[in-house]
Amino acid sequence: MKTVLRSAWERLSIYLPIILMAVLALCSYWLVRNTPIFTAAGVAAPVSHEPDYFMRTFSVKTFDALGRLKSEVLGVEARHFPDNDTVEIDKVRIRSVNPEGLVTVATADRGLSNADGSEVQLFGNAVVVREAVTSKGVVVQPRLEFRSDFLHAYMETERVRSNKPVTLIRGKDTFTADTMDYDNLDRQMQLNGRVRGILLPQAAP
Repeated sequence: MKTVLRSAWERLSIYLPIILMAVLALCSYWLVRNTPIFTAAGVAAPVSHEPDYFMRTFSVKTFDALGRLKSEVLGVEARHFPDNDTVEIDKVRIRSVNPEGLVTVATADRGLSNADGSEVQLFGNAVVVREAVTSKGVVVQPRLEFRSDFLHAYMETERVRSNKPVTLIRGKDTFTADTMDYDNLDRQMQLNGRVRGILLPQAAP
């Protein structure tokens, strides 16, 4: 009996390393299949130029630290693009009020605004109007109106630019040019290309 057991054990000991290796291989395979895969921390998927939210028939108002109206944006539909943090607005109308109470209104078929609304590109039937500046009932600066197929308005710095033909109406005077750069704070106007103007005589005081 002892001889039979000894013989069996000797035969088993020959195959034992092979059996152990097979068991280890199965355990390794099981661990690989069941171990969760961790992605590198902080790696985000690239952001595509697709809108992440919409607004329809909306009005958005912003106020300054004293609670005074700073700007109001209205439109038929707005789409926000997360990749460059811009808002595209159909039938846009923007009303801006500076700290001195000067009102500027911008309208267009389509507008493209940055995140805080301080910079707006106007496309199609673009119009920017700066209301007249008065002091004690006297007009200090006449009403100013810009018209073009494209206007780039900087609402906080009160600047309007265009690289396309533009019409400027200042009070009763009218000017046309191929391009324009107007800075209201510095009181500077640059009209380039084919510049034409119609100046009407002012009534005597």
